[in-house]
Amino acid sequence: MPLHVPPAPAPALRTVLTALGSPTAVREARTPSLRMAQGPVTPELPLPVHVLDRITPAGASATRLAGWRFLIRCGERAVAAADTMLTPDGWAFSRFFEGPYITATEHALRQAETMQQSYQARLLSVPELYMLTLWLHGDCAADGATGHPVATDLLVPLAPAPPGIAAHRPHRVAELLPVLTHRVTPAPTPAPLMSSPA
Repeated sequence: MPLHVPPAPAPALRTVLTALGSPTAVREARTPSLRMAQGPVTPELPLPVHVLDRITPAGASATRLAGWRFLIRCGERAVAAADTMLTPDGWAFSRFFEGPYITATEHALRQAETMQQSYQARLLSVPELYMLTLWLHGDCAADGATGHPVATDLLVPLAPAPPGIAAHRPHRVAELLPVLTHRVTPAPTPAPLMSSPA
């Protein structure tokens, strides 16, 4: 089934195109792959990046939109990514970067294309676990910038995933959220030991 990529806000895309057209922005990006790219580079596959701020006692997730991420393609592969963020003045370019999440995102998107059900692609970041997942939302017509993971959505942890969580294995939100809740909940402080009377 086709994977739906929600349309990014036009001003966010413009900021990335402007940054790509600026030799100074590219040179200062500290992304060797982007600086050494041979041929034209294009921003593709815009994905809204949501951050999991907390998990409520009832097990619901509180998420917020952090920005939009574009994969920067040169030829047949993505060589970097560009992040944008919403500011009081509108959408702004944030940064170029590269690393393992670029390849992992491409891999997870190819995996999702082979699934039987259609999904809308998003990214969900879990900062407390240094974890990024491809969030496959079941409502393909939804506004990609809003909403929360629902029990039947899928989360695909991207490599490198935290220890004990398999990368690139799709998990239903209802299955993975309790694991994440357990990981991000601080352990209770043990009661002090009572000293025995002398």
